[in-house]
Amino acid sequence: MNQSELQNTFKSSDTEEPIDIYFYRRLGYRVALFSAKHKIRPNTITIISIFWGVLAGHLYYYNNIWINVLGIIALIIANTLDSADGQLARMTNDKTELGRILDGLAGNLWFLSIYIHIGLRLTHNGFGPWIWIIGIITGISHIFQAAIADYYRNGHLYFVKGEGGNEFRSSRDIKKEYEQLSWRKNFWMKLFMYFYHNYTREQELFTGNLQKLVSFIHNKYPNQMPQWLREGFRTENKPLMKYTNILSFNTRAIALWISILIQLPLLYWYFELTVLNIILIYTILKQQAISKKYLNLLQREVIQDV
Repeated sequence: MNQSELQNTFKSSDTEEPIDIYFYRRLGYRVALFSAKHKIRPNTITIISIFWGVLAGHLYYYNNIWINVLGIIALIIANTLDSADGQLARMTNDKTELGRILDGLAGNLWFLSIYIHIGLRLTHNGFGPWIWIIGIITGISHIFQAAIADYYRNGHLYFVKGEGGNEFRSSRDIKKEYEQLSWRKNFWMKLFMYFYHNYTREQELFTGNLQKLVSFIHNKYPNQMPQWLREGFRTENKPLMKYTNILSFNTRAIALWISILIQLPLLYWYFELTVLNIILIYTILKQQAISKKYLNLLQREVIQDV
C-alpha cells in the first residue's frame, strides 16, 4: 500500500482519528481502489453503505448476542464504505452536490434504524411506551451532535485548506440552488436539497460566531485569507477536533456495541443524553469563543487599515 497515496485520500490529519487512519481508511482505500478500477462511482458506494447500516440496526433488535455481533460487523462494513466513498471521490475527483447530501443522509438513516430497533427491542422486553419518549429525545440529540460536529470539522478544514478544499457551505447558498431546481424536472435532487438545506440550518443554529467569521473573511479577503489568521485559528481550534470526533461515529459506535453486547441497550441512550450532550455544549462554547476572538481581531485590523 502506497502510504503517500493513502494519505492523499484523507481530508486532513487534523480531523482524522487513529482508528480511522489505521483501520477504516486503510480498508476504505482498498475498496476505493477496487471501485476506481471497475468504474464504480462514490454515490453507489454510499447507497450500499445505507443498506448495511440499516441492516445493522435490525440485527440489534434481537436478544441474541451472536445476531448482535453480526450487527456490529454490518455497521463496521457500513462505516468502511462510508470512508471509501469519500476516498474514491478525492482519488477520482468525482465530487458532486448529491454525493455530499447522500453522505450526510447515510449516517442519519443508519442511526434511525438503530434507534427504532432498540426501541422495539426494549418494548419487547417489557418497557412501557415512555421508552419511546426517551428514544425520540435521544434521536434529536444525535441529530444535533452529528450535524454540529460535521459543521465544525468542515469549518476547520476551511482554514486548513481554503475555499477550494472544504465542504463548508451556508444554508443561504444551498437555498439559492434549491430554488433554481424544478420539481418537475429535478424532483429527486430538489427533494435532497430540501433536506440538505434543513440539515444545514440545524447546524447554523449554534454556530453563529463561526458563520460571522467566515462571512467576514469572504467579504474582506475574497481571494486569500491572511496567513496569520489561517495558522492562528488552526492552532487554537485543532484541540476541539477530538471532541467533534467523539460526537461523530467511532466513540458512539463503541458505546453502542458495549451496551448491546452486555444486553443493556438503554445504556447507550443514556450515554448519548448525558456524556455526548455535555461534550456538545462544551464544544459549542469553546468554538464560539475562538471564532469571536478572531472575528474581533479581523475587525480591529480593518479599522486600523482605514
